[in-house]
Parts: sequence; C-alpha cells; structure tokens
Amino acid sequence: MARPVKLLSVGALTLDTILRVDTLPHHQGKFIASDGIQIASGMATSAACAAHRLGAEVSLWASAGDDPVGDQLIAGIEAEGVDCSHVRRVSGARSALASILVDAHGERIIVPFYDTRAQADPEALPFTDFTTFDAVLTDVRWPGAAALALKAARAAGRPAILDADTAPLAVLEQLLPLASHIVASEPAVRIICGHALDLETACTDLASRTDAFVAVTGGAAGTWWLDRSAGSARHVEAPRIKAVDTLAAGDVFHGAFAVGLAEAMPVEQALRFASAAAALKCLRFGGRLGAPDRAETLAMMAATWPETA
Repeated sequence: MARPVKLLSVGALTLDTILRVDTLPHHQGKFIASDGIQIASGMATSAACAAHRLGAEVSLWASAGDDPVGDQLIAGIEAEGVDCSHVRRVSGARSALASILVDAHGERIIVPFYDTRAQADPEALPFTDFTTFDAVLTDVRWPGAAALALKAARAAGRPAILDADTAPLAVLEQLLPLASHIVASEPAVRIICGHALDLETACTDLASRTDAFVAVTGGAAGTWWLDRSAGSARHVEAPRIKAVDTLAAGDVFHGAFAVGLAEAMPVEQALRFASAAAALKCLRFGGRLGAPDRAETLAMMAATWPETA
C-alpha cells in the first residue's frame, strides 16, 4: 500500500497482572504461579497494539485515572507505537486493573475492575474529522465513547466495527444498531440470541436483527459470518495449533480484522487474516505481547489456506 492504514481503537485500557498456573482454581486457597507478567492491556488497547504490529498507524481513545497507574499504562502503550495523545485522564478516578490466571491449556479466568468515574460517558469526541481514519474499532467497555465513535465513523463512510463481547444486554443492544460491522464472541452472541443455538444458527439470528455485517467467533471452532448475497452463514476455519495462552486472542482477531477492512481486503480474506493472527498469538504466553507481525501472519495464512498465497 502507498501508506499505512490509519485506525482508531476505542475502549478498555487496563493494567493486567497475568499469572500462569497448572490448573485454574476450583476452591479457595493459595496457588503458586510458574510465570507472571504485568502489562498495559484491555480489549481496545490490545487490538490497537496488534493492529500496529500488522502495519497500521493506530490511535487509542480510552479513559484512565489521573494516577500513577494511568501514567504506567500510557507509557507502556506508547512504547508499542500506539498514539495515546487522546487518552482521557479523569481527576480523582482510579485506572482499570485486571487479574488473570492462565492454565496449562491456555484457558483463562479474568477478573477486571473499572472505576465508574473513569468510565463515565465522554461529553464529546476528541476528533473533528473521522475521514482521517480508514476504520474505527470499538469494544463494549466504554459504551458512551463507543456509541459516539461508531456514529461518527458511519457518518464519515468508514467501517464502524464493534467488538461485541461479554457485557450487559442493555449495552449490547445500545451499540449493535450503530455498527457497520459486528464481530461477536460466543459469550456475547449467547447473551443476545440465547444459549440453545449453535453458532451457525446464532450468527444468522444475530444478522437478522441488524443491517450490519455480522460474524461470530468460536475460538478453535473457527468463525461464522453471514453472506447476505447468498442468504446463508459461511465458515472460516481456525488454524490448528496447540494453545499456550488464549488471553487477548479475540482482541488480536479484532485488531487484525480492522486492518483487513481498512486495507479493503475481501471480507473472507480479512477474516482469515484475523484468524491467522489470533492463532499465532495463542502460541505465546503473555496476553497481547504474543501478537504477531505481518510476515508471520501472512505465512500462517499461506500454510492454512494455500490458495490465498
């Protein structure tokens, strides 16, 4: 491409403490971790860092407290090459924290804390011209900001992408109509459509509620997306890997998908690009730190779908 695509990522910014254990606890007690790391992360933030590694210029719009943790968060993400000049600092608020356990199979338990003062709705957008972005990605953790950004992106004719993940139904119902592209996790689509549906049927059900592009991610089971021209759901397999750490895999998926859309990839190619990036992330412990670069991702695509090479 003549220039890197430019993305805006909107939502969570947290200080994650990630600990590796043999098995996830099922009872109270003390458990010794075999590894650990503390990093700046969060859904939108991890997606932003992943997108930057894949070649995009990325700005982050998030909210943090005016505290030392907030300083640490911004320094950590700026070191990744993401523009944090529009991160809001709220006086008297505490920056977000998360404690995460990852087991030997790569599965995890996440316990986040968000100060409601830091997550209060913004009064206005920090940008006046959304046509400077090639795509906008939002998560569900800062709904007021997500709503403003999705509306502005659609008004500017840019992809307005919603990372629909676990959240109260009211939040999901607020944001779904505003997006041009919805990529929902399995837990989110269960909240919206009910627990009895298989993911292919849930994808079709969710798509019937909106005019947006709709995809549903199922981890190792792959991704379903509705091909509106054919009137049916289609499936993109996930690369076969032995997962070490699934933490932030969905965030990497969304960041890569946003890059693909911004670069005008055909939608199925963008989903394969995202699937390859997410699979590579799962091979490495450390949450978003395992996000791959572009060359690795393209190589995984070529190995998994040789016809794309």
